[in-house]
Amino acid sequence: MNLLFIGNLGGWEMVAVVFIILLLFGGKKIPELMRGLGAGIREFNNAKNSITNEIKEGMKDAERKSLENKE
Repeated sequence: MNLLFIGNLGGWEMVAVVFIILLLFGGKKIPELMRGLGAGIREFNNAKNSITNEIKEGMKDAERKSLENKE
């Protein structure tokens, strides 16, 4: 399934999509879905930052060892 068509939606199409989502899930379920989505995004960002920090620490350790070997 290709989701690239989303960029081509106009104003009325977006209103129709929001209306259909509202009909399917109801007004009470949407905040719960958004909280779940927010928690998922937060968890993804935390994992991404953790990996970035591990890579930076590894690079610092490698640089420190290379400087120690030169001395």
